[in-house]
Amino acid sequence: MSLSYLEKYDNRHENRLLNRREFTGLCAAAMLTVSLEAAAQAPAAARTVKFRDGRTVPALGQGSARLAKGRHPEAAVIEALRAGISAGMTLIDTAELYGSEELIGRAIAGQRDKVFLVSKVWPTHVAGDGVARACEASLRRLGTDYLDLYLLHWPQKDVGISHVVAAFEDLVTKKKIRSWGVSNFGVREMEELFRVSRGDHCATNQVPYNLGDRDIERSVLPWCRRRGMPVMAYSPLGGEGAKLLRDPTLAKIGSEHGCTAAAVALAWAIRDGNVIAIPESGSTAHVKENAIALMLKLTPQDLQTLDAAFPSGR
Repeated sequence: MSLSYLEKYDNRHENRLLNRREFTGLCAAAMLTVSLEAAAQAPAAARTVKFRDGRTVPALGQGSARLAKGRHPEAAVIEALRAGISAGMTLIDTAELYGSEELIGRAIAGQRDKVFLVSKVWPTHVAGDGVARACEASLRRLGTDYLDLYLLHWPQKDVGISHVVAAFEDLVTKKKIRSWGVSNFGVREMEELFRVSRGDHCATNQVPYNLGDRDIERSVLPWCRRRGMPVMAYSPLGGEGAKLLRDPTLAKIGSEHGCTAAAVALAWAIRDGNVIAIPESGSTAHVKENAIALMLKLTPQDLQTLDAAFPSGR
């Protein structure tokens, strides 16, 4: 990333450490600078992740678990989602449980073809023809006739996983969904899934992953990597309260790159091409800051520093 704009800003402000809010306009300008340089000098450097069926998505998407909870005005949330799409964060994740599907449907109206849309079925809704009925309800709320990816939200024991897989595969055949996956599965559940007929068609496993929660590095992440399956990371900024944004190590690395702690945390999560991170924000300013991570390349020293500050398995 070119720092010419940022260096000029630092010189005017005596190189003081800028907080997240102060960087809002700055990061947007830096993003424009990077985009212009990329267009003039080289192919776009934005990170992407490829699914096993060959489809490619941006390594950074948008989550929505709490977007419909009233923390931000609906108009602001819709504006933020649209800003994310414009910034390249075209994968949008939701679920029937979140209550955000109708809001997302309004946000993507008129640009459905630009969006990779993900939703989830709640595990108590899968018995009988429950998966099909839940999918139809989600499609109505989202204002679309298909999902790019449909996930089982949590493992469940009441109905065999083979029944769920068959229901997902039927939705693929009917073109209601393009692919399916799971969420919050451990290695044991993934192995059980892969033992059933067509279970290996699973596209992804959506799990919590961030610098403060690296548990999947000991189990789920290497299991999925060996099978060429990308992982989708929720809570990439530390979960409720986004506690990573207040970390001094992230702030220092961010200041060195001319971006925020959020961009550093997200760039770390998507660093190896096997992880899709889905941060959530109802703020356009924060979405634009997050989008910097698509082009931010952390140095080996940055990664060593972060490993020391947030050791795996602690």
